[in-house]
Amino acid sequence: MSKLNMIAFDLGASSGRALIGRFDGSRLEVEELHRFPNDPVTVTDHTYWDILRLYWEMQQGLIKFVNRKEGQVSSIGIDTWGVDFGLLDSKGQLMGNPYHYRDSRTEGMFEEADKLVPKEEIYGFTGIAFQKFNTLFQLLSMKINDPDTLDRASTLLFTPDLLTYFLTGEKRTEFTEATTSQMLDASSQKWCTELLGRLGIPDHFLTEIDYPGSLRGRIRPDTAEYLGIGEVPVFAVATHDTGSAVAAVPAGSEKYAFLSSGTWSLMGVVVDKPIINETTFKFNYTNEGCVGGKYRLLKNIMGMWIVNECKREWDRKGEVYSFGELARMAGQSKPFLAFIDPDDDLFYSPGGMPERIQKYCKETGQTVPETKGEIVRCIYESLALKYRWSFERLEEILGYSLDVLHMVGGGINNRMLNQFTANVLKKPVICGPVEATAIGSLMVQAMALGEVKDQEEIRQVVKASFPTEDYQPEDTAAWDDAYNRYLIILNM
Repeated sequence: MSKLNMIAFDLGASSGRALIGRFDGSRLEVEELHRFPNDPVTVTDHTYWDILRLYWEMQQGLIKFVNRKEGQVSSIGIDTWGVDFGLLDSKGQLMGNPYHYRDSRTEGMFEEADKLVPKEEIYGFTGIAFQKFNTLFQLLSMKINDPDTLDRASTLLFTPDLLTYFLTGEKRTEFTEATTSQMLDASSQKWCTELLGRLGIPDHFLTEIDYPGSLRGRIRPDTAEYLGIGEVPVFAVATHDTGSAVAAVPAGSEKYAFLSSGTWSLMGVVVDKPIINETTFKFNYTNEGCVGGKYRLLKNIMGMWIVNECKREWDRKGEVYSFGELARMAGQSKPFLAFIDPDDDLFYSPGGMPERIQKYCKETGQTVPETKGEIVRCIYESLALKYRWSFERLEEILGYSLDVLHMVGGGINNRMLNQFTANVLKKPVICGPVEATAIGSLMVQAMALGEVKDQEEIRQVVKASFPTEDYQPEDTAAWDDAYNRYLIILNM
């Protein structure tokens, strides 16, 4: 058979890419077509996504493919981060730039929600961990502070669905993205109108839900003509980027955990149905959708955001080093000098990250890291230690031991952190593929086109197509000692 030319748009919190996937029925090849920054914009004390610029960049990716004259586009899929959304008016026009999930408007919304519906009940309905950026709290903030906008809105579309609407004109919501909102009933997979009603949040703007592999529509005729391509089918893939990444985990064992490593670190397991109980509520574990209607039971961990923010601060001051150079400085620094909790609220917002790390260490009675290498090593060690805590909580929830951790995503380019993770877990860590999110999107497109059967066949294709790198535990006694210190310092 001739190779399929499938295009995945993978938009993360700091950059976006257009990638071409060529599938010959047994192996997948992936090539980057176009890469572009995704920088939030702060205006009058609020932070937004530049959504129209992102759409323009997507068009440039398609134009680049057309200009290569390498055949027709077989299909398109889009994945992005979760929770954020745009509102359309009755004429289908965007009512304003979508807010960024780190915008401050959700401060205090936990407390406001709790006055109306106890946290335990919200969790019982949705099975979703409490994060102040969840769509539920964004809408509650609007209901309190800007109710007229909600009343005038005709349609709410999450970021990947909004970009798909720009391409196709179709308005629907994909399942894996919907689950991130904390507005979907975990048992019925339908919008939780009872919860929304009790919070006073309208639901008239919510759309029909579809699933990974569904045909969302075809590129609008005018857009197809402008881009010089046909009216290509656009599929709803696992439009939440972690859902796509997990679809591409090349697991060979049933007792495995995954870690999608990027701006966020998402550690979890795939389960047949949501696990909602006192333990998952206590540890704030979330149940988000997967390809095939299954769920990801996982923990959100702050991830590479912290080191990225440190680098951004140093760059701003003219102290410019590559991530590789920072990792070498970390490797030359004293181990286990100090630790942070990556998920502390202190590290949530942008700006002044090195000083925030030093402040945390000082306030917890630790040696304060001073050099860039010491600060970066503190971040990497702390991430690995938090991974162990999260891994052990998964085993506690499941009631059995996990054999291996599969790490995927751009964060696995950091071999130091990969090795640290194997050391502290005392388990083998299998890393790869780096482009898991785009690969997952491409393989769901292949499934929608009838070229692969199901999730299991997707995993087999990924194994055959992309190498992995294995890490075995080392220095486990020293890491055990560090972990015990970490638990004491963080009072866990």
